[in-house]
Amino acid sequence: MKHDELEDHCQIEALISAISGRWKLLIIYWLSQGDCRFNQLQRNLGRITHRTLTRQLTELQTTGFVSRKDFKTIPPHVEYSLTPLGQSLLPLLYEMHQWAAQNADKLPEPKDLSKQLGR
Repeated sequence: MKHDELEDHCQIEALISAISGRWKLLIIYWLSQGDCRFNQLQRNLGRITHRTLTRQLTELQTTGFVSRKDFKTIPPHVEYSLTPLGQSLLPLLYEMHQWAAQNADKLPEPKDLSKQLGR
């Protein structure tokens, strides 16, 4: 493998690591619709637990895709939004959506895939 190919591979691996998981791209999608509070995000995502959403948001903040704004009010008011880096993922997310729509008949249902993978 050439040095440039190895470097490209490492960059792709870093991106996949940063956005992988069941929820991260869905979180990015919902935040692309506008700033969102935790509970609204949890409702939008459906079956995600409080703990998992907290962990995923923290990871997305650490990688620089999501920002958290604490309004320092009582009751607490916190909103999440995409950073410019997170917004730069939207064309990629759109292309993935287009690909999935074009190949929907070839893709397993998420629940079927989970069973196949033993989740």
